Amino acid sequence: MLQFPVAGLLIAGLLSAPAPVTAAAAPDISLTNVKAHLSQLQSIATANGGNRAHGRPGYLASVTYVKNLLDAAGFTTTQQSFTYNGATGYNLIADWPGGNTSNTLMIGGHLDSVTAGPGINDNGSGSAGILEVALQVARTGFKPDRHLRFAWWGAEELGLRGSTAYVNSLTSAQRSAITGYLNFDMIGSPNPGYFLYDGDNSDGTGAGPGPAGSAQIEATLAAYFSSIGVPTRGTDFDGRSDYGPFISAGIPAGGIFTGAEGTKTSAQVALWGGTASRFDPCYHASCDTISNINDTALDRNSDAIAYTVWALAGAGSPGGGTTVWSDDLETATSWTRGTADTATSGLFERGNPAATSSSGVATQLDAAAGGSYALVTGATAGSSAGANDVDGGVTSLLSPSITLPSSGTLTLSLSWYLAHLNNATSADYLRVRVVSGSTTTTVLTQSAAASNRAAAWATASANLSSYAGQTVRLQVEAADAGTASLVEAAVDSLKITQS
Repeated sequence: MLQFPVAGLLIAGLLSAPAPVTAAAAPDISLTNVKAHLSQLQSIATANGGNRAHGRPGYLASVTYVKNLLDAAGFTTTQQSFTYNGATGYNLIADWPGGNTSNTLMIGGHLDSVTAGPGINDNGSGSAGILEVALQVARTGFKPDRHLRFAWWGAEELGLRGSTAYVNSLTSAQRSAITGYLNFDMIGSPNPGYFLYDGDNSDGTGAGPGPAGSAQIEATLAAYFSSIGVPTRGTDFDGRSDYGPFISAGIPAGGIFTGAEGTKTSAQVALWGGTASRFDPCYHASCDTISNINDTALDRNSDAIAYTVWALAGAGSPGGGTTVWSDDLETATSWTRGTADTATSGLFERGNPAATSSSGVATQLDAAAGGSYALVTGATAGSSAGANDVDGGVTSLLSPSITLPSSGTLTLSLSWYLAHLNNATSADYLRVRVVSGSTTTTVLTQSAAASNRAAAWATASANLSSYAGQTVRLQVEAADAGTASLVEAAVDSLKITQS
């Protein structure tokens, strides 16, 4: 990290034959593999004067190590050069084939160290985490809707030189095609905190919110940590890492940070454990070695990277395919209310969702998955978190009729979230159902639980091939069906493809 000059989807149950759920679940990232990359970076530094700094042989050797693994895995890599302080620097860009290149999700972190040491936490940790996630993309054959581009930046420690050179090299059309940037810089500090870049400016300090879409990135990361019971706190977009040139270009951004030279407060010790001392006592020092890593933080944060990439990149359609029906909800398309609904408030509607939160848990996002509109339970925020949530039972909307082709593999994909507080029960849910004549079949369902779950857009898909040749309707349902609970839900970007 730059030093300033002074100073899931877990789709639960009801795998109703003949339409099994095929959700794109993120893989578990092996801590052993991530640490093996760190050991290689340590060995490179040791063999090259003790560092991996800009213009030094250890940096180019680090680029070569990462590039060789990605080339072998099937990525298309580009080694972009730039000059700073009379030395040649390099960015490594790795594109995963496929996905919509006009909707590119970029994942990056800086690969250089300071001259004082090997830079294993700063930022071997982020570099190794995103490298292993990229390799898992290849191993799993992930076919996301969005194009994936990974990056390892040079000369961050000298003022974000590499990432700035990259963003400045793009045309306006190329910049517009990057619709999100995830930054991972120092994710294994030995006395860690769990900080997320404050995309929605909910902290109300410093630089303000990130570009539109940054709040969604923050909420997605927060949802992962909530799922493993780890509290998070915001950290400002203060310009100290490679998100800087991206947000300056209007590109939404987010990421994780476990702390640098700052001191963990007693309140943070109570929150996360550790000691009331520096987050990283070896920050920018020769002791930032392989011993300067907290394995638990590195493991959690590497898994969080994967979760966020899989959630934001989209499930994709197996083998691609032709779109036979879609609805991005940006225009009204005659969804109708269910005749058997019992809910008294928070009814499903097509709307532009307003941000709602309770006790720091985002229960409704101020962002659709794409565009401005989604199917959302009570789009208006209301006077409090519980003012416009689902109450009293079931609320549903029914799509217009959809005539499906008579052959091929038919796949439904969509974006969704279900949010609730710890007063929810397993009786509360979000469901998507297929109505064919007098038969209604549940194809996707997510049940609630007695825990806080923040709203975060995720993706899922289901096989509809058994309905080939039929005219069907999709029914979206949410329920506060047990005791009174705070439940919010949304669905967006629905699509059926034939392959």
